[in-house]
Amino acid sequence: MALAGWRAGALTAGGAGAAAAVGTLILGGTGWPGGAVLAAFFVSSSLLSRVAPVPAGSDAKGGRRDPWQVVANGGPAALAALLTVGHPSLGLWAVTGSLAAAAADTWATAVGGLSWTPPRLLLGGRQVPAGTSGGVTVLGSAGGAVGALVVAGTGWLAGGGVRLLVAGTLIGFAGMLVDSALGSTAQGRFFCARCDTPSEWRVHRCGSATVRRGGIPWLNNDGVNLAATSLAAGLAAAGWWCWGR
Repeated sequence: MALAGWRAGALTAGGAGAAAAVGTLILGGTGWPGGAVLAAFFVSSSLLSRVAPVPAGSDAKGGRRDPWQVVANGGPAALAALLTVGHPSLGLWAVTGSLAAAAADTWATAVGGLSWTPPRLLLGGRQVPAGTSGGVTVLGSAGGAVGALVVAGTGWLAGGGVRLLVAGTLIGFAGMLVDSALGSTAQGRFFCARCDTPSEWRVHRCGSATVRRGGIPWLNNDGVNLAATSLAAGLAAAGWWCWGR
């Protein structure tokens, strides 16, 4: 799958290597059910990202996932699978919850780009330009819910039970909200004077150093995604303990 993703332009070479490692750990810890969940996330998110319009003002890296993006989205699921070897049901819950959050964020961004109404910050409700980190729309949130449902539904069909369908969808959607909240408050915010545009990075794509405008300087979008997917994995594991055993 990693090789196919690289050849299709969905992954960089480094991203393909990281994806292969993530997939190996998930398959080793949870077997084909976890692999099916991973495939549902990767295929659906990659296809959607390729056909969805890029929001005006977006400062994303691009359409090809690099190693940092792969680890931010799939790393917690891979670690959960590794730590739960011998407990495949627990591993499947943790993998599904984490990847449902990753899918919800990806789907929300892609579908939200089609919204006719400008996004608003989740905390405070202030209207912001399209492409602003942490901005949400009703359409994008609905898309995020569908993305979480697709991944959680795969976990259910793979043998996780209807409880995983419900819990995975809710946890995935909650992870998306956490991602938006962190993106609007804690993520580093910068400004490129040369291009007169906001940026998510210390060095803008034009090559010029940016000026910090707020947030934690070292916390970028990959770090926010990692935090959200890690939290979702933990919530899913707790859900299994309380409800899924």
